[in-house]
Amino acid sequence: MANLLDRIGINPKICHGQPCVKGTRIMVWLIVQYLANGDSVEDILTAYPSLTREDIQACLAYAAEMTRERVLPIEVSG
Repeated sequence: MANLLDRIGINPKICHGQPCVKGTRIMVWLIVQYLANGDSVEDILTAYPSLTREDIQACLAYAAEMTRERVLPIEVSG
């Protein structure tokens, strides 16, 4: 998955720092939203010819990583 995540970039000067597919201004949330709305990978590739299947997979991998539950240990004083 690390290789897929290398395809996603965050730059404060591009799309207000929202995660995008590197080398584009196509935001991760936009691709995930298309998929959630039922658009196919082929539909997205037609609409955004600069993207690859791996870019779309990277968007999904990024979204999955962002929703992963994390448990952070904290010190309890008592």
